[in-house]
Amino acid sequence: MFIHAGFTNLKGVDYEYFKPSFYWDRTLWETALSLNPNLSEENEFYPSRLKLYNEIYIGHTPVTRIGKTIPFQVANICNVDTGAAFKGPLSILNVETKEFWQSQQLIELYPNEKGRN
Repeated sequence: MFIHAGFTNLKGVDYEYFKPSFYWDRTLWETALSLNPNLSEENEFYPSRLKLYNEIYIGHTPVTRIGKTIPFQVANICNVDTGAAFKGPLSILNVETKEFWQSQQLIELYPNEKGRN
């Protein structure tokens, strides 16, 4: 599944009550980041939202917030936002091979552009 930010409904995007969550929600990514990597999907405490889709691709929340500069995957969520709206590079990802390409950092390409900084 490809979604800008995330979703909140435990049954998935088709059941989302507040569609703007698709653009603003960060709890899906925060849930993945807080997940114990040793917790199996079969465990009763594994988050329901993460079981609904084989792979989820998001953006909206730059991985630079967690010290990363390349697309980063946690559980089945791959975050491809590498901070181009700020000072980071723009990244694209081949979802089949997981190969990615990046531009130079924004600040190098446009030294006078303030972006969202």
